[in-house]
Amino acid sequence: MPDTSGSDATGKDHRAALWALVDELLGRQRLILASNRGPMEFHVQPDGELQPRRGSGGVVTALSGLTNYVDFTWIASAMSEGDRRAAAEHNGLAMPSPLPGQQVSVRFVTTPRRTYHKYYNIICNPLLWFLQHYMWSSPYTPRVDAVVYDAWENGYVHVNQEFADAIVEEAGRSTLPPLVMVHDYQLYLVPQMVRAKLPNARIHQFVHIPWPASSYWELLPSMIRTTICDSLCCADIVGFQAQRDVRAFLESCDSFLDGAEIDYAAQIIRYNGRQTLVRSYPISIDVDEVQQIATSPRALEHEAKLAGALGEQTIIRVDRAEPSKNIVRGFSSYEIMLDRHPELRGKVRFLAFLVPSRTHIRQYQRYIEEIDTTVKRVNEKFGTADWQPIQIYYENNYIQAIAAMRLYDVLLVNSVIDGMNLVAKEGPVVNQKNGVLILSEAAGAHEQLKIGALPVAPADVEGTSRALYQALTMDPTERAQRATAMRTSIEAEDITACLHRQLEDISKLT
Repeated sequence: MPDTSGSDATGKDHRAALWALVDELLGRQRLILASNRGPMEFHVQPDGELQPRRGSGGVVTALSGLTNYVDFTWIASAMSEGDRRAAAEHNGLAMPSPLPGQQVSVRFVTTPRRTYHKYYNIICNPLLWFLQHYMWSSPYTPRVDAVVYDAWENGYVHVNQEFADAIVEEAGRSTLPPLVMVHDYQLYLVPQMVRAKLPNARIHQFVHIPWPASSYWELLPSMIRTTICDSLCCADIVGFQAQRDVRAFLESCDSFLDGAEIDYAAQIIRYNGRQTLVRSYPISIDVDEVQQIATSPRALEHEAKLAGALGEQTIIRVDRAEPSKNIVRGFSSYEIMLDRHPELRGKVRFLAFLVPSRTHIRQYQRYIEEIDTTVKRVNEKFGTADWQPIQIYYENNYIQAIAAMRLYDVLLVNSVIDGMNLVAKEGPVVNQKNGVLILSEAAGAHEQLKIGALPVAPADVEGTSRALYQALTMDPTERAQRATAMRTSIEAEDITACLHRQLEDISKLT
């Protein structure tokens, strides 16, 4: 069992309970986890050597604790040429992670590039991602045409079957019954495919992104939405980030699955002779790990370099550069504030740390162009030789972003909608200035952090502008009270508490 020391007694209790439960569960079941992105990825160096690096993305971040302490198999897509080479060198089988501290074994699913393109770039993004983030009313709306039908049948279904086959094969390598944990929207069809081959497996599916209202799913052909719901009801447990998503999923199954019995009070679906529990597991962060990163030598180097970019007060945002993060409206709100409060010009800077995302998809390319146009307009309108209102850092540099969050006076998280949004939790636990969090009411994190955050509606640029001014002029005592309340809540409900609740529910299955 790993060291259970934590930043406080609550953290210690969470860790002790989690690892005791892990020991008990994995003593009688073999854990196999599946997600599109894995805990490590291989990069080809100039000399041709393969360099392993920690994987990126919210799923990897959320499950980093398990990879460090638990021996299990993680099945993921081969995302890069390096991943494909590593998979080939191991004959497509699982390989022990070469990263220091990771106990996990990784098996890459390698599919033809054209098939993966159909699966990921046509169905997963933008179709499912845009639908589940309520963005089909935006100018980036996908259309369901013959290309989408082909991508569903010859891309999404195919890749999901490849994952299911890999899971079944890995399960056959152990005498223990399998515990299969499937993550997110890329693998909705895996539960049904695995259940067909392993009828007695325990299957847990966690959906990290929002689940929209059933009426919104009706934008998709019946064949797609019904197949997704049918498959998810082959899992023993389906987990979501928030209660709103649980309710929406129950209603979707009620609407789309003939013969399904929905117990809304108990949050149970009975369908085709099976019972599926539907639960909310708000994901969180590893507070100790994030704080250690924030004070690491590399982070402190970044912090020193960023010092010259700060204003007298500094607004910061950390996001992927994509439409659901609502970046353009955030800059527009800042523009309104500078128009209305000229005394803040030259004093308040806005630093945006944006990770390029899915840059090969045209909707994302257009959105980055819109971001750049907005920033150029604001900087030309208000900038001087000595002061530019907005500065963007386009790079995937997690440590730099954590360093920046130590320095904010205001952290803006105004997403259109988010399953959770871990930036909203990372900021308050590393910030050194009692910074104010402005948080979208449509982010899953709002449910927990409304005790200290200033709430905004994502489309409300006027309200967000007022919230920015309120945050910048807030009394220091109120700032401290709000920051302390959020930090205490996040530390009490960290990632170990979230994982413990999921595994506890699995352990109770009969």
